[in-house]
Amino acid sequence: MTKTETIKKVSTETKIVHMLSPKDLGLVEEQRKTVVPEIFAIEVRKLLQNWRQGTVACKGRAEVSGSNKKPWKQKGTGRARAGAATSPLWRGGGVIFGPQKRTRTLKTTKKSRQALGGALVWNALDKQLLIALDWSLQGAIPQTKQAFSALQQAQLVNTPVNLFLAPHDLLTAASFANIPSVRIVFFDAANVYDLADASRWIVLKKDIESFKEMVARWI
Repeated sequence: MTKTETIKKVSTETKIVHMLSPKDLGLVEEQRKTVVPEIFAIEVRKLLQNWRQGTVACKGRAEVSGSNKKPWKQKGTGRARAGAATSPLWRGGGVIFGPQKRTRTLKTTKKSRQALGGALVWNALDKQLLIALDWSLQGAIPQTKQAFSALQQAQLVNTPVNLFLAPHDLLTAASFANIPSVRIVFFDAANVYDLADASRWIVLKKDIESFKEMVARWI
């Protein structure tokens, strides 16, 4: 069997199991939690702010290399007054009020985070955004062609999707890593920003139980 025939065979066997519903995950209506848009915006802002490295910086006049000696005497030269070559007015001098290294930290309460997670889960399931995909990698090395073929069969090639994977499933992650529309989300690293920034959620059939455990922690 040629390589092309193998890919065609794999793509034929790829299929969507079903759109997962709250009932499929063992959720009941009483577990639904509401959250106002303002709290959701605060949580997303917190994540984006805390992810900033805060390493941007520039040197002031006390930090640049140069002598503090007065370039010329104060009067009698006909030139403007000058105190040091490190002056911000001079080429190579320091920067006035430039950015400095700093750490930004925002916090939200645990109750708010749980409410946000629950609201996102219910919102996704109510709109049938969560897809269970019956697919597994054929072979012992990453195969982007197989992964892309799976998305073609599911009609998700140009759709921004979150693919939920187990942290140890590195071969599957590497297979989908080079597909621009796919964001890999590991079960132990999901966050509000990633959950909201996608049109579809994909979970492999073999990982449904792990996905249920993750959702249980949110609720």
